Amino acid sequence: MLLIEALCLRYPTLPRALWLERCARGEVTHLDGRVLAAKETVPARAVVRYARDDDEPVIPFAHRVLYADDELLVADKPHYLPVLPAGRYREQTLLARLIRETGNSQLVPLHRIDRETAGLVLFSQRPATRNAYQALFRERRVEKRYLARAIAMPHLQFPRQHASRVERAPAGFPMIEVEGEANSFTRIEVAEATGPTWTYALYPSSGLMHQLRVQMAGLGAPIENDRWYPELLADAADDPARPLQLLAQALEFSDPLGGQQRRYQSRLRLASESAT
Repeated sequence: MLLIEALCLRYPTLPRALWLERCARGEVTHLDGRVLAAKETVPARAVVRYARDDDEPVIPFAHRVLYADDELLVADKPHYLPVLPAGRYREQTLLARLIRETGNSQLVPLHRIDRETAGLVLFSQRPATRNAYQALFRERRVEKRYLARAIAMPHLQFPRQHASRVERAPAGFPMIEVEGEANSFTRIEVAEATGPTWTYALYPSSGLMHQLRVQMAGLGAPIENDRWYPELLADAADDPARPLQLLAQALEFSDPLGGQQRRYQSRLRLASESAT
């Protein structure tokens, strides 16, 4: 599809002439920085950026590449850094940073974590083998381990399987737990039980938006510094001193190409977490 056609489909309320003008000024580019022409053919699901006039917030936290080979790249994402361009974030995203760093414009994240969540993100390096790795997530063959800090729950028995139905709120956001057949599943263990706040190990087998945050809040133990659950603090600005205490700590799976067992672990820590 031509870029101009894709832009008009994506933003039907904006006039075609406006996008033609923006393309002519070189304001629409690929993530690697290459200026795109209005009548250039772009692949399906291509990610492009538009250099808007407003200032993009600078996210002063560094990512780290933990592993890379011909097929995969594993990165540690800091709190507040989006994985993909969205809203007001273009350059300040993990994908854009990695493309600039590696020069590989074919990088694609195989899964996502919230902007406020820190930890591991797995990327595909090559389109030829991408589907094999994407199938791991579709078929729930990746074990994901998160760590979360929340109030102690000595009244509950652990480990426990938490199954609930998570849907968008009637207004469209945020997410809520509702009655009905479960569509989200998480195994919850206690990783550290010291004092009034415990560290929990969370093993989600499904991947709904904000699943862990909604479920922990539903248990009466919202994740520490959560600005969405159980109460939405819409006007709260990012606070580097009080990040969400949720970390995508480990990923483990059997490689679909070579069959070897792969396991990656974040080097980041939660605020009050000892070695676990």
